[in-house]
Amino acid sequence: QIQVAESGGGLVQAGGSLELSCTVSGLSFGDYSMGWFRQASGEEREAVAWTGESGGLSGYSDSVKGRFTISRDNAKNTLYLQMNDLQPADTAMYFCAADKFFHSVAVGEPSYWGQGTQVTVSS
Repeated sequence: QIQVAESGGGLVQAGGSLELSCTVSGLSFGDYSMGWFRQASGEEREAVAWTGESGGLSGYSDSVKGRFTISRDNAKNTLYLQMNDLQPADTAMYFCAADKFFHSVAVGEPSYWGQGTQVTVSS
């Protein structure tokens, strides 16, 4: 059974930092592209950051570029999202997702999703 589990969300003041983690089991983590997505209340889900199997290929939405960094540790089956200079507009539920194909993650259509972790940024 494939399981995707996010952690690390919380409440932070504007300008602060958080690191999200995502652990994956039930699949060969190093063979999957991974991504972080977020959905604010009343808004559509958006792709935040995505990375290929080895972590050498990655992409970011314009809204987080330069502030967020995606990384992965294939030995630990774990994906990370380092978020710096957080702003109230970053408040959302953050989801981790996996797919065999990089393109599927990049366009926001990965196969396997976690339940999400809430990030709230106060002004």
